[in-house]
Amino acid sequence: MKEKLEIMKPYYLLMYLLFVSITPIFSQENSPINFPDDFFGIYTGTLEISNKNGNQTYPMEFHLQPTDSIGKYEYKLVYGAGDQRQERPYNLIAKDTASGSYIVDENNGIILHDKVIDNRMYALFEVGGSLLTTFITFEKDHMIFEIVATNTAEKQLSYANNEEKTEVISYPITTVQRAVLQKQ
Repeated sequence: MKEKLEIMKPYYLLMYLLFVSITPIFSQENSPINFPDDFFGIYTGTLEISNKNGNQTYPMEFHLQPTDSIGKYEYKLVYGAGDQRQERPYNLIAKDTASGSYIVDENNGIILHDKVIDNRMYALFEVGGSLLTTFITFEKDHMIFEIVATNTAEKQLSYANNEEKTEVISYPITTVQRAVLQKQ
């Protein structure tokens, strides 16, 4: 029995060393996310737009920076480059961080309500007969920016074959915008 234990010592030592070396990795992955502080920076890349006209690409930037005001952040979208550069200087304002409630103030009277869960922002709004959903996902070294749009006039109705004849409205997707932007 003693010989068996002697043979097992290297195995236990190896398991111990493995456990000690990977524990910090798991604890870092499970550390709480501090939105938006953990994601401040300038992100750059290419926006890809797919719609009935085909596919287009444009240079894009996303800026998320602190300001002098508590709970108010610079939230800037930049499309194009050179003479075609369009900057959209907005503000992200914390309303109730415990529930993930934020607003994007476009600084022109337009206010968009956003929901933040962990590292992802969600918004749903309608403008000019188009219904748009945005998803912004922040990762350690990049972010994913997505907008999905539909024309509300193109809604499709269907009904369930149940006693209530439940009505379902479906909106065919007309445009998808997506960018993977690298943190600078």
